[in-house]
Amino acid sequence: MEPELVIASSPIDAGIGCWDLHSGAEHLRFRSCISPPHGLVSVGGRFLASSQLREPSASSGSVLYWSWNKPHVEVKSFPAEPINPLVSNGDGTYIIGGGVSGDIYLWEVATGRLLKKWHAHYRAVTCLVLCDNQSLLISGAEDGSVRVWSLLMMFDDMRRDQAKHLYEYSFSEHTLRVTDIATGYGGCNAILLSASEDHTCKIWSLSRGKLLRNVVFPSIIDAIALDPGEHVFYAGGRDGKIYIAALNAEVTPNNNYGMYIIGTLADQSKAVTCLAFCADGVLLVSGHEDGMVRVWDTKTRNIIRVFKHAKGPVSNIVVIRSALWLNPQFSSVRRQGSSLPPPLEKYGDSSDEIVEVRAFVGDHAAADEPLDASYISVHVMNNQIKELQQQGSAVAAGMEMERVKLDCKRSMQMIQQWKKMYENLHQYCVNELLDGDQAGGCHRNSS
Repeated sequence: MEPELVIASSPIDAGIGCWDLHSGAEHLRFRSCISPPHGLVSVGGRFLASSQLREPSASSGSVLYWSWNKPHVEVKSFPAEPINPLVSNGDGTYIIGGGVSGDIYLWEVATGRLLKKWHAHYRAVTCLVLCDNQSLLISGAEDGSVRVWSLLMMFDDMRRDQAKHLYEYSFSEHTLRVTDIATGYGGCNAILLSASEDHTCKIWSLSRGKLLRNVVFPSIIDAIALDPGEHVFYAGGRDGKIYIAALNAEVTPNNNYGMYIIGTLADQSKAVTCLAFCADGVLLVSGHEDGMVRVWDTKTRNIIRVFKHAKGPVSNIVVIRSALWLNPQFSSVRRQGSSLPPPLEKYGDSSDEIVEVRAFVGDHAAADEPLDASYISVHVMNNQIKELQQQGSAVAAGMEMERVKLDCKRSMQMIQQWKKMYENLHQYCVNELLDGDQAGGCHRNSS
Protein backbone atom coordinates (compact mmCIF):
# COMPACT_ATOMS: atom_id res chain seq x y z
CA MET A 1 0.00 0.00 0.00
CA GLU A 2 1.40 3.38 -1.02
CA PRO A 3 2.06 5.57 2.03
CA GLU A 4 -0.21 8.55 2.57
CA LEU A 5 0.33 11.63 4.68
CA VAL A 6 -2.26 13.65 6.56
CA ILE A 7 -1.22 17.31 6.74
CA ALA A 8 -3.03 19.75 9.04
CA SER A 9 -2.67 23.48 9.75
CA SER A 10 -4.25 25.92 12.17
CA PRO A 11 -5.37 29.58 12.14
CA ILE A 12 -3.12 30.21 15.15
CA ASP A 13 0.66 29.88 15.14
CA ALA A 14 0.73 26.13 15.74
CA GLY A 15 2.69 25.18 12.64
CA ILE A 16 1.79 22.37 10.23
CA GLY A 17 1.52 18.80 11.47
CA CYS A 18 2.21 15.70 9.32
CA TRP A 19 1.27 12.12 10.17
CA ASP A 20 1.50 8.81 8.38
CA LEU A 21 -2.11 7.81 7.75
CA HIS A 22 -1.62 4.08 8.29
CA SER A 23 1.05 3.88 11.01
CA GLY A 24 0.08 7.04 12.89
CA ALA A 25 3.71 8.16 13.18
CA GLU A 26 4.25 11.92 13.21
CA HIS A 27 6.70 13.29 10.66
CA LEU A 28 8.32 16.69 10.42
CA ARG A 29 6.36 19.60 11.94
CA PHE A 30 6.60 22.77 9.85
CA ARG A 31 6.88 26.02 11.77
CA SER A 32 5.40 29.51 11.61
CA CYS A 33 2.07 28.96 9.88
CA ILE A 34 -1.19 30.84 10.54
CA SER A 35 -3.37 29.63 7.69
CA PRO A 36 -7.00 30.59 6.99
CA PRO A 37 -9.52 27.96 5.84
CA HIS A 38 -8.64 26.62 2.35
CA GLY A 39 -5.27 28.35 2.61
CA LEU A 40 -2.98 25.28 2.57
CA VAL A 41 -2.02 23.43 -0.62
CA SER A 42 0.52 20.90 -1.89
CA VAL A 43 1.97 22.38 -5.08
CA GLY A 44 2.38 19.54 -7.55
CA GLY A 45 3.55 17.34 -4.67
CA ARG A 46 6.84 19.27 -4.68
CA PHE A 47 6.37 21.61 -1.72
CA LEU A 48 3.79 23.11 0.62
CA ALA A 49 2.34 26.60 0.22
CA SER A 50 0.07 28.49 2.58
CA SER A 51 -1.51 31.91 2.74
CA GLN A 52 -1.28 33.63 6.10
CA LEU A 53 -3.85 35.33 8.30
CA ARG A 54 -3.27 38.97 9.08
CA GLU A 55 -5.07 41.71 10.96
CA PRO A 56 -8.15 43.02 9.12
CA SER A 57 -6.47 46.42 8.78
CA ALA A 58 -3.40 44.93 7.04
CA SER A 59 -2.93 46.17 3.49
CA SER A 60 -0.76 43.30 2.26
CA GLY A 61 -0.65 39.57 2.76
CA SER A 62 1.91 36.80 2.63
CA VAL A 63 2.25 33.34 1.09
CA LEU A 64 4.88 30.96 2.50
CA TYR A 65 6.66 27.94 0.99
CA TRP A 66 8.10 24.93 2.85
CA SER A 67 10.18 22.14 1.30
CA TRP A 68 9.35 18.61 2.48
CA ASN A 69 12.43 17.99 4.61
CA LYS A 70 12.98 21.34 6.37
CA PRO A 71 10.80 22.70 9.18
CA HIS A 72 11.33 26.41 8.57
CA VAL A 73 9.91 28.70 5.89
CA GLU A 74 12.16 28.88 2.83
CA VAL A 75 10.33 31.32 0.52
CA LYS A 76 8.18 34.29 1.50
CA SER A 77 5.92 36.16 -0.92
CA PHE A 78 4.02 39.37 -0.24
CA PRO A 79 1.00 39.81 -2.56
CA ALA A 80 -0.73 43.15 -2.96
CA GLU A 81 -3.42 42.19 -0.42
CA PRO A 82 -4.15 39.44 2.13
CA ILE A 83 -4.94 36.14 0.41
CA ASN A 84 -7.49 33.71 1.85
CA PRO A 85 -7.87 30.52 -0.26
CA LEU A 86 -5.12 28.99 -2.38
CA VAL A 87 -5.37 26.30 -5.04
CA SER A 88 -2.83 24.76 -7.41
CA ASN A 89 -3.23 22.63 -10.53
CA GLY A 90 -2.16 18.99 -10.49
CA ASP A 91 1.26 19.60 -12.05
CA GLY A 92 1.97 22.57 -9.81
CA THR A 93 2.59 24.93 -12.74
CA TYR A 94 0.45 27.72 -11.33
CA ILE A 95 -1.07 28.91 -8.04
CA ILE A 96 -4.38 30.77 -7.76
CA GLY A 97 -5.28 32.91 -4.75
CA GLY A 98 -8.43 34.71 -3.64
CA GLY A 99 -8.06 38.14 -2.05
CA VAL A 100 -10.05 39.91 0.66
CA SER A 101 -11.07 42.54 -1.92
CA GLY A 102 -12.81 39.93 -4.08
CA ASP A 103 -9.97 39.79 -6.64
CA ILE A 104 -8.48 36.53 -7.92
CA TYR A 105 -4.75 36.23 -8.71
CA LEU A 106 -3.12 33.63 -10.96
CA TRP A 107 0.67 33.18 -10.66
CA GLU A 108 3.11 31.06 -12.62
CA VAL A 109 4.98 28.95 -10.06
CA ALA A 110 8.31 28.54 -11.91
CA THR A 111 8.88 32.29 -12.30
CA GLY A 112 6.56 33.77 -9.66
CA ARG A 113 5.08 35.99 -12.35
CA LEU A 114 1.54 37.29 -11.84
CA LEU A 115 -0.10 36.16 -15.08
CA LYS A 116 -3.67 37.34 -14.50
CA LYS A 117 -5.73 39.25 -11.99
CA TRP A 118 -9.46 39.97 -12.15
CA HIS A 119 -12.23 41.22 -9.91
CA ALA A 120 -14.38 38.18 -9.15
CA HIS A 121 -16.66 39.06 -6.22
CA TYR A 122 -17.99 42.08 -4.35
CA ARG A 123 -16.61 40.78 -1.05
CA ALA A 124 -13.71 38.57 0.09
CA VAL A 125 -13.11 35.28 -1.71
CA THR A 126 -13.53 32.39 0.76
CA CYS A 127 -12.84 29.25 -1.32
CA LEU A 128 -11.37 28.19 -4.66
CA VAL A 129 -11.59 24.81 -6.41
CA LEU A 130 -10.45 23.52 -9.81
CA CYS A 131 -12.58 20.96 -11.63
CA ASP A 132 -10.99 17.57 -12.29
CA ASN A 133 -9.68 18.45 -15.77
CA GLN A 134 -8.55 21.85 -14.42
CA SER A 135 -10.19 23.89 -17.17
CA LEU A 136 -12.70 25.53 -14.81
CA LEU A 137 -12.10 27.48 -11.61
CA ILE A 138 -14.96 27.77 -9.10
CA SER A 139 -14.92 30.49 -6.46
CA GLY A 140 -17.10 31.23 -3.44
CA ALA A 141 -17.24 34.45 -1.45
CA GLU A 142 -18.53 36.22 1.62
CA ASP A 143 -21.27 37.81 -0.50
CA GLY A 144 -22.88 34.36 -0.87
CA SER A 145 -22.15 34.01 -4.57
CA VAL A 146 -20.54 31.07 -6.37
CA ARG A 147 -18.96 31.75 -9.76
CA VAL A 148 -17.51 29.50 -12.44
CA TRP A 149 -14.56 30.74 -14.54
CA SER A 150 -13.04 29.29 -17.70
CA LEU A 151 -9.27 29.58 -17.35
CA LEU A 152 -8.92 29.16 -21.10
CA MET A 153 -11.03 32.26 -21.65
CA MET A 154 -8.94 34.24 -19.18
CA PHE A 155 -5.97 33.79 -21.54
CA ASP A 156 -7.94 34.15 -24.76
CA ASP A 157 -8.24 37.87 -25.51
CA MET A 158 -10.65 37.41 -28.41
CA ARG A 159 -13.13 35.26 -26.50
CA ARG A 160 -12.89 37.53 -23.48
CA ASP A 161 -13.61 40.65 -25.49
CA GLN A 162 -16.64 39.04 -27.14
CA ALA A 163 -18.13 37.73 -23.87
CA LYS A 164 -20.78 39.71 -22.01
CA HIS A 165 -19.11 38.87 -18.68
CA LEU A 166 -16.00 37.04 -17.54
CA TYR A 167 -17.65 34.19 -15.64
CA GLU A 168 -19.38 31.17 -17.16
CA TYR A 169 -22.02 30.99 -14.42
CA SER A 170 -22.89 33.06 -11.37
CA PHE A 171 -24.99 31.37 -8.67
CA SER A 172 -26.48 33.68 -6.05
CA GLU A 173 -28.96 31.40 -4.26
CA HIS A 174 -26.97 31.31 -1.00
CA THR A 175 -28.01 34.05 1.42
CA LEU A 176 -24.87 34.02 3.58
CA ARG A 177 -21.12 33.42 3.29
CA VAL A 178 -19.99 30.45 1.19
CA THR A 179 -17.87 28.15 3.37
CA ASP A 180 -16.78 25.33 1.04
CA ILE A 181 -16.99 24.03 -2.54
CA ALA A 182 -16.48 20.56 -4.04
CA THR A 183 -16.77 19.15 -7.56
CA GLY A 184 -17.30 15.70 -9.01
CA TYR A 185 -15.77 14.02 -12.05
CA GLY A 186 -16.49 15.03 -15.62
CA GLY A 187 -14.95 18.46 -16.12
CA CYS A 188 -17.56 20.89 -17.45
CA ASN A 189 -20.21 18.13 -17.13
CA ALA A 190 -19.54 17.52 -13.44
CA ILE A 191 -21.74 18.33 -10.49
CA LEU A 192 -20.82 21.16 -8.13
CA LEU A 193 -21.51 21.31 -4.38
CA SER A 194 -21.48 24.48 -2.32
CA ALA A 195 -21.93 24.96 1.44
CA SER A 196 -22.91 28.13 3.23
CA GLU A 197 -23.54 29.64 6.64
CA ASP A 198 -27.23 29.69 5.66
CA HIS A 199 -27.44 25.99 6.79
CA THR A 200 -27.71 24.70 3.21
CA CYS A 201 -25.66 22.73 0.73
CA LYS A 202 -26.64 23.20 -2.90
CA ILE A 203 -25.94 20.83 -5.78
CA TRP A 204 -25.45 22.39 -9.22
CA SER A 205 -25.05 21.13 -12.77
CA LEU A 206 -21.96 22.62 -14.42
CA SER A 207 -23.20 21.65 -17.88
CA ARG A 208 -26.59 23.37 -17.52
CA GLY A 209 -25.77 25.99 -14.90
CA LYS A 210 -28.83 25.05 -12.85
CA LEU A 211 -29.62 24.13 -9.25
CA LEU A 212 -30.31 20.40 -8.95
CA ARG A 213 -30.94 19.98 -5.23
CA ASN A 214 -31.04 22.04 -2.04
CA VAL A 215 -30.27 20.25 1.23
CA VAL A 216 -31.07 21.98 4.52
CA PHE A 217 -29.07 20.97 7.60
CA PRO A 218 -29.71 21.44 11.33
CA SER A 219 -26.33 23.19 11.69
CA ILE A 220 -24.08 25.57 9.78
CA ILE A 221 -21.89 23.55 7.38
CA ASP A 222 -18.23 24.58 7.14
CA ALA A 223 -16.81 21.61 5.18
CA ILE A 224 -18.01 19.19 2.50
CA ALA A 225 -16.48 16.13 0.84
CA LEU A 226 -17.91 14.23 -2.11
CA ASP A 227 -17.94 10.43 -2.05
CA PRO A 228 -15.79 9.28 -5.03
CA GLY A 229 -18.71 7.15 -6.25
CA GLU A 230 -20.88 10.31 -6.18
CA HIS A 231 -23.71 8.56 -4.35
CA VAL A 232 -23.52 10.66 -1.18
CA PHE A 233 -21.63 13.63 0.21
CA TYR A 234 -20.40 14.38 3.72
CA ALA A 235 -21.09 17.73 5.40
CA GLY A 236 -19.22 18.80 8.53
CA GLY A 237 -21.33 20.90 10.89
CA ARG A 238 -20.58 23.29 13.71
CA ASP A 239 -22.55 20.98 16.00
CA GLY A 240 -19.72 18.41 15.71
CA LYS A 241 -21.61 16.00 13.42
CA ILE A 242 -20.64 14.91 9.92
CA TYR A 243 -23.91 14.51 8.03
CA ILE A 244 -24.31 12.02 5.20
CA ALA A 245 -26.60 13.31 2.43
CA ALA A 246 -27.90 11.54 -0.68
CA LEU A 247 -27.01 13.01 -4.05
CA ASN A 248 -29.44 11.32 -6.41
CA ALA A 249 -32.02 9.11 -4.71
CA GLU A 250 -35.31 10.58 -3.63
CA VAL A 251 -35.06 9.99 0.10
CA THR A 252 -37.93 10.69 2.46
CA PRO A 253 -37.05 11.91 5.95
CA ASN A 254 -37.05 9.03 8.39
CA ASN A 255 -35.16 10.77 11.18
CA ASN A 256 -34.78 14.12 12.84
CA TYR A 257 -32.20 15.47 10.40
CA GLY A 258 -34.34 16.32 7.38
CA MET A 259 -34.86 15.54 3.71
CA TYR A 260 -31.99 13.75 1.88
CA ILE A 261 -29.93 13.30 5.10
CA ILE A 262 -29.46 9.56 5.59
CA GLY A 263 -27.08 9.39 8.56
CA THR A 264 -24.22 10.91 10.53
CA LEU A 265 -20.68 10.32 11.74
CA ALA A 266 -20.48 11.61 15.30
CA ASP A 267 -18.47 11.15 18.51
CA GLN A 268 -19.47 14.17 20.62
CA SER A 269 -16.62 16.27 19.22
CA LYS A 270 -16.55 20.02 18.65
CA ALA A 271 -17.28 21.77 15.35
CA VAL A 272 -16.04 20.13 12.14
CA THR A 273 -13.83 22.61 10.26
CA CYS A 274 -12.49 20.64 7.26
CA LEU A 275 -12.86 17.31 5.45
CA ALA A 276 -10.72 15.35 2.97
CA PHE A 277 -10.97 11.87 1.44
CA CYS A 278 -7.99 9.52 1.24
CA ALA A 279 -6.93 7.84 -1.99
CA ASP A 280 -9.00 4.69 -1.41
CA GLY A 281 -12.24 6.69 -1.24
CA VAL A 282 -13.19 4.92 2.00
CA LEU A 283 -11.24 6.73 4.70
CA LEU A 284 -12.44 10.26 5.46
CA VAL A 285 -10.24 12.68 7.45
CA SER A 286 -11.89 15.42 9.50
CA GLY A 287 -10.37 18.43 11.27
CA HIS A 288 -12.08 19.90 14.31
CA GLU A 289 -12.26 23.03 16.40
CA ASP A 290 -10.81 21.12 19.38
CA GLY A 291 -7.52 20.60 17.51
CA MET A 292 -8.15 16.91 16.81
CA VAL A 293 -7.81 15.17 13.44
CA ARG A 294 -10.00 12.07 13.11
CA VAL A 295 -9.86 9.34 10.48
CA TRP A 296 -13.22 7.66 9.73
CA ASP A 297 -14.03 4.41 7.96
CA THR A 298 -17.09 5.48 5.97
CA LYS A 299 -18.22 1.86 5.52
CA THR A 300 -18.39 1.06 9.23
CA ARG A 301 -18.84 4.71 10.30
CA ASN A 302 -16.21 4.22 13.01
CA ILE A 303 -13.09 6.22 13.93
CA ILE A 304 -9.94 4.22 13.20
CA ARG A 305 -7.28 6.79 14.13
CA VAL A 306 -6.94 10.14 15.92
CA PHE A 307 -4.15 12.73 15.61
CA LYS A 308 -3.64 15.69 17.94
CA HIS A 309 -2.58 19.00 16.47
CA ALA A 310 -0.29 21.17 18.61
CA LYS A 311 -2.94 23.64 19.75
CA GLY A 312 -5.99 25.51 18.60
CA PRO A 313 -8.52 24.58 15.91
CA VAL A 314 -7.61 22.82 12.66
CA SER A 315 -8.26 25.02 9.62
CA ASN A 316 -7.01 22.79 6.78
CA ILE A 317 -6.56 19.10 5.98
CA VAL A 318 -4.51 17.93 2.98
CA VAL A 319 -3.95 14.24 2.16
CA ILE A 320 -1.09 13.38 -0.19
CA ARG A 321 -0.13 9.96 -1.48
CA SER A 322 3.55 9.75 -0.62
CA ALA A 323 6.20 11.41 1.54
CA LEU A 324 8.56 12.98 -0.94
CA TRP A 325 11.31 13.49 1.63
CA LEU A 326 11.61 9.67 1.86
CA ASN A 327 12.83 9.64 -1.76
CA PRO A 328 16.68 9.45 -1.63
CA GLN A 329 17.05 11.10 -5.03
CA PHE A 330 14.91 14.06 -3.94
CA SER A 331 16.81 14.37 -0.65
CA SER A 332 20.19 14.47 -2.44
CA VAL A 333 18.93 17.28 -4.69
CA ARG A 334 17.73 19.21 -1.66
CA ARG A 335 21.13 18.90 0.07
CA GLN A 336 22.80 20.57 -2.90
CA GLY A 337 20.64 23.66 -2.58
CA SER A 338 17.10 24.94 -2.55
CA SER A 339 14.98 23.87 -5.51
CA LEU A 340 11.96 25.94 -4.51
CA PRO A 341 10.69 28.53 -7.00
CA PRO A 342 11.09 32.30 -6.47
CA PRO A 343 8.56 34.42 -4.54
CA LEU A 344 5.26 35.40 -6.16
CA GLU A 345 5.13 38.83 -7.75
CA LYS A 346 3.27 41.53 -5.85
CA TYR A 347 2.17 43.34 -9.00
CA GLY A 348 2.00 42.17 -12.59
CA ASP A 349 2.04 44.13 -15.82
CA SER A 350 -1.01 46.31 -16.31
CA SER A 351 -1.93 44.26 -19.38
CA ASP A 352 -2.23 41.17 -17.18
CA GLU A 353 -5.07 42.73 -15.19
CA ILE A 354 -8.46 41.88 -16.65
CA VAL A 355 -10.94 44.73 -16.30
CA GLU A 356 -14.25 45.50 -17.94
CA VAL A 357 -13.13 48.92 -19.15
CA ARG A 358 -9.67 49.22 -20.64
CA ALA A 359 -8.00 52.62 -20.81
CA PHE A 360 -4.48 54.02 -20.98
CA VAL A 361 -3.48 57.38 -19.61
CA GLY A 362 0.03 58.35 -20.62
CA ASP A 363 2.37 60.83 -18.98
CA HIS A 364 2.17 64.38 -20.30
CA ALA A 365 5.12 65.17 -22.52
CA ALA A 366 7.43 67.93 -21.35
CA ALA A 367 7.12 71.28 -23.13
CA ASP A 368 10.55 70.99 -24.73
CA GLU A 369 9.98 67.43 -26.07
CA PRO A 370 9.10 66.93 -29.73
CA LEU A 371 5.43 66.41 -30.42
CA ASP A 372 5.94 62.92 -31.82
CA ALA A 373 7.72 61.64 -28.69
CA SER A 374 4.42 60.52 -27.17
CA TYR A 375 3.53 58.70 -30.39
CA ILE A 376 6.83 56.83 -30.23
CA SER A 377 6.00 55.60 -26.71
CA VAL A 378 2.53 54.50 -27.85
CA HIS A 379 4.10 52.57 -30.73
CA VAL A 380 6.42 50.78 -28.28
CA MET A 381 3.47 50.07 -26.00
CA ASN A 382 1.47 48.51 -28.86
CA ASN A 383 4.38 46.21 -29.68
CA GLN A 384 4.53 45.14 -26.04
CA ILE A 385 0.79 44.46 -26.03
CA LYS A 386 1.09 42.25 -29.12
CA GLU A 387 3.95 40.36 -27.50
CA LEU A 388 1.93 39.80 -24.31
CA GLN A 389 -1.07 38.66 -26.33
CA GLN A 390 1.09 36.09 -28.09
CA GLN A 391 2.37 34.91 -24.70
CA GLY A 392 -1.21 34.68 -23.44
CA SER A 393 -2.20 32.61 -26.48
CA ALA A 394 0.75 30.28 -25.82
CA VAL A 395 -0.34 29.86 -22.21
CA ALA A 396 -3.91 29.12 -23.32
CA ALA A 397 -2.63 26.55 -25.82
CA GLY A 398 -0.52 24.94 -23.10
CA MET A 399 -3.48 24.73 -20.76
CA GLU A 400 -5.60 23.21 -23.54
CA MET A 401 -2.88 20.65 -24.21
CA GLU A 402 -2.75 19.79 -20.50
CA ARG A 403 -6.52 19.30 -20.46
CA VAL A 404 -6.38 17.04 -23.55
CA LYS A 405 -3.64 14.93 -21.93
CA LEU A 406 -5.75 14.49 -18.79
CA ASP A 407 -8.79 13.51 -20.88
CA CYS A 408 -6.69 11.01 -22.83
CA LYS A 409 -5.32 9.50 -19.61
CA ARG A 410 -8.81 9.16 -18.18
CA SER A 411 -10.05 7.57 -21.40
CA MET A 412 -7.25 4.99 -21.30
CA GLN A 413 -8.10 4.18 -17.68
CA MET A 414 -11.75 3.76 -18.63
CA ILE A 415 -10.79 1.45 -21.52
CA GLN A 416 -8.75 -0.69 -19.14
CA GLN A 417 -11.68 -0.87 -16.73
CA TRP A 418 -14.08 -1.93 -19.50
CA LYS A 419 -11.54 -4.47 -20.73
CA LYS A 420 -11.26 -5.95 -17.24
CA MET A 421 -15.05 -6.05 -16.90
CA TYR A 422 -15.31 -7.79 -20.30
CA GLU A 423 -12.73 -10.38 -19.28
CA ASN A 424 -14.53 -11.05 -16.01
CA LEU A 425 -17.89 -11.34 -17.81
CA HIS A 426 -16.38 -13.65 -20.43
CA GLN A 427 -14.86 -15.85 -17.72
CA TYR A 428 -18.19 -15.93 -15.89
CA CYS A 429 -20.05 -17.02 -19.05
CA VAL A 430 -17.46 -19.72 -19.77
CA ASN A 431 -17.74 -21.04 -16.20
CA GLU A 432 -21.54 -21.07 -16.43
CA LEU A 433 -21.43 -23.04 -19.69
CA LEU A 434 -18.94 -25.55 -18.27
CA ASP A 435 -21.01 -25.98 -15.13
CA GLY A 436 -24.12 -26.50 -17.27
CA ASP A 437 -22.39 -29.13 -19.41
CA GLN A 438 -21.12 -30.97 -16.33
CA ALA A 439 -24.57 -30.92 -14.75
CA GLY A 440 -26.10 -32.27 -17.99
CA GLY A 441 -23.50 -35.05 -18.22
CA CYS A 442 -24.15 -36.10 -14.62
CA HIS A 443 -27.88 -36.18 -15.30
CA ARG A 444 -27.42 -38.43 -18.37
CA ASN A 445 -25.10 -40.77 -16.48
CA SER A 446 -27.56 -41.13 -13.64
CA SER A 447 -30.39 -41.91 -16.01
